[in-house]
Parts: sequence; structure tokens; C-alpha cells
Amino acid sequence: MDFLVLFLLYVLLVLLSIFLVCVCSGRKQSLPSRAFTCVSRVISRIIPSQIQGVAHSLLHKFFHTRNCTFVVLHLILEALVYGEYTWEVFGYCRELEFSGFFLLLPYFLLLVNVGFFILCSKTDPGTITQHNQAVFVHAYPYDGMMFEKGVECATCKVRKPARSKHCGVCNCCVHRFDHHCVWVNNCIGAFNTRYFLIYLLTLTSMAASIAVITGAFLIQVVILSSLMQGHYTDGEGQEHPVDAFFLIQHLFLTFPRIVFMLGFVLVLSLILASYLCFTSYLVLTNQTSNEWFKSRRGTGPYAQQGNKQNSYKNIYSRGVWRNLGEIVKPLTSPAKKRRLM
Repeated sequence: MDFLVLFLLYVLLVLLSIFLVCVCSGRKQSLPSRAFTCVSRVISRIIPSQIQGVAHSLLHKFFHTRNCTFVVLHLILEALVYGEYTWEVFGYCRELEFSGFFLLLPYFLLLVNVGFFILCSKTDPGTITQHNQAVFVHAYPYDGMMFEKGVECATCKVRKPARSKHCGVCNCCVHRFDHHCVWVNNCIGAFNTRYFLIYLLTLTSMAASIAVITGAFLIQVVILSSLMQGHYTDGEGQEHPVDAFFLIQHLFLTFPRIVFMLGFVLVLSLILASYLCFTSYLVLTNQTSNEWFKSRRGTGPYAQQGNKQNSYKNIYSRGVWRNLGEIVKPLTSPAKKRRLM
């Protein structure tokens, strides 16, 4: 049963990390955020100021400046998962005569994923400068609520087109800004959102396919060995039929790296699938992450006018197919007259 305890702690650690990320990006006045702030203040009184300064400097470097830290971490995690899959799972499955297409699918998805990762990270997301601002300023109408006409970026000194935002990490304004992705070390904007969607889709499919193949292998091992029909003797000498807990522990002791990898890719698949669903929803409704969070938090002039948050209306959605077309072929200048309802 030690494995189950360790695995539960591992899952809790992952969920706690996700919770902290949500708190840091959520409302500043929310209850979890206030609790997190209080804990941070208590810790700051215990930890010496020199260590705090170093930690603050490292956090600023990781999250507020462009760097390859998370890209390298991304590559290391992929190498570890695919290394274990190739070294053990693939060989065992070949011996059990699994379908070759089934086994090679994760490698095909990896090739596609790497291609779109490069496109996503190297493509200009839509950087707005003084030279090209006229191209973007009329692409979208100003809604007068979340985006006001005539606003100038205090850093870039350019007129801010509707749906644009200044990215503090890249230090530039981005057309149809969605978010800054540390995993590709680039902003996600008008011109690389389509690449990001395929990158996210293939990444989710990679994790899910490896999880399915690994799970199928372990199930096959259980069936062929007839473990479920067996019995085991506990520490007191009493005999019991094999149950799920004993089976998981037995598989972990027999294939420790495979079972640990399966747990990791299962959790990763759930997280990525959830994020993929959210991103797909934004695409189909023609919203960006920046706009969605602003509308939920009541950010913008309409929040100061005393209006309710649900009074905000998305004027940029033109129907599912047109919204998808806008991702494939982003709007820039009003050369082709397109009516936004």
C-alpha cells in the first residue's frame, strides 16, 4: 500500500501546483488569493531577506522575461516519457503482438507536434509597431467597454488597436493578444493561434495515446497472468482474493517506471484535455483568454460605470464557421470589408 500513498501525494502535489497557478492569475480580492498572500507574508518573516531577494530575482527571470527554461523542461519531460515508452512499453507490446500502427501513433504525433511547436514559437504573433500600427488599428471595431478608441500604449507609444494588449514579458503590443505561453517562449496572438491549437491538440493526443497503450499493456499482462483469479496472504497469514489495491501494488513492484509514467500521462492528459476544451470554446465564440478573463473579472471602463459583469456583450463573434475562418486567416486591415456583428 506504500505505492498508493506515494501516488496520492504525487497527485495532490500536481493539483496544488495547478491551484497556485490559478490563484496567481485569478482575482486579487478572492478568498484563495488573500489566503495565499497571508501565507506569503508569514513565510517572508521567517526566510532571510537575502534568500527572498534571490528567490524574487529567479521568479522574475522565469515568469517575467523571455527565457528557454520552460522550453527545456518541456523537452526533458517529453524525452523522459518517450524514452520510457520506447525502452520498455514498445518492446513488451511488440512481444504481445500489438498493432504496429497503434504502437507507432505516438511517434507520428510527436513529429507533428514538434513541427507546430517550432511554428508557434518562431512565428510573429502580430507585434504592433509605429510602422505597422495602421494595418491593425482598423481590423476590429472598438466595443467602447473593454477596448476604448484613442488609447495609447504607455510603453510602446503606439495606438492600441481593439483586442490588442501589451505583453510585459515580450515587451511589445500584440494584435489579438491571447496570452503569453512560457512553454513555447512566445506570445499567442493573431498569427500563431492556429499553430498553437494544433500544437495543443497533438500534445494532448500524445499523452492520451501513450496512456491508452500503456494501460492496454498492463491490462493484457493481468489477463495473461490470471492475476485476478489468484489469492495473496497478508501479514497475519490470512488468505484473500486479489483486489484492485493489491493488483496496482503488484504491477508497481513489477513495472515501477511504467506505472509511474502511466500515472503522469493520465494526469497530464486530463489537464491538457480540459485546457484544449476551454481553448476550443474561445475559438468557436471568437474570444481570447485575455478578453474572457477581463469579462469575468469586470476589468475595463464598464466595471467603473457600475454595470454588471454579465452586461458585457462580445461583438466580435460572427458565427462558428466565420470565427474558425478568422483563426485560419487572421484579420489585419479592412481591405476586405467584413461586418462584425
